[in-house]
Amino acid sequence: MSTLILIRHGQSIWNAANKFTGWVDVPLSKRGRAEAVCAAFKIGAYEIDVCFTSLLIRAIETAVICLTECEGVCMGKSPILKHGKDDPQWHDWDRYEGDRAQELPIFPSAALDERYYGDLQGLDKAETAAKFGEARVAAWRRSFSDRPPHGESLEDTMRRTLPFFRDRIFQHLLQGDNVLVAAHGNSLRSIIMELDNLSAAEVPNLELATGVPIAYEIDRTGQVTHKQILS
Repeated sequence: MSTLILIRHGQSIWNAANKFTGWVDVPLSKRGRAEAVCAAFKIGAYEIDVCFTSLLIRAIETAVICLTECEGVCMGKSPILKHGKDDPQWHDWDRYEGDRAQELPIFPSAALDERYYGDLQGLDKAETAAKFGEARVAAWRRSFSDRPPHGESLEDTMRRTLPFFRDRIFQHLLQGDNVLVAAHGNSLRSIIMELDNLSAAEVPNLELATGVPIAYEIDRTGQVTHKQILS
């Protein structure tokens, strides 16, 4: 049996400002950091073996806080960000193999990034709804296949998120590892669609609060046996 914990990053400064963020790399707000600290204690009963995040700082901040604020999560191990040759600032990071007995690897990946909001990025959500209409903006934000102007749909996001989840993250679960994934509303929606067997029609109703962990128990065959929102 293994545990998968999914967490949407804590509130970012643009969440607080009600702006479309997407790939804009903004940090957590003060409230967002506090949410991540609370999340750390909510997952304190689980010993995490490996962590995955997006490349965006709000997800990385959330992951690091979750792994360092409560001693039980890491069991004394040092969280280590693992960069590979695909990192544009590669400095031979992949030459250090590490010590799994003493360290907990954190793997950042663009596959887990938030959906790209295109021309909407940086715009106020309320003002955008007033300009284009609430129904149009709601479809851009929540539907499965509608794309914002020059941006990604949830379906587009799923095409990059799910292969990474199946090939990298799920393999750790099958090995019995407990896994923490700190990512974003839409990249996590893609994963939850698969875990919960949701249809495209059900996705618009799937809401993920910032900083609230969701724990899935996974058996040796890869089946979900239990789900709990750790609110």
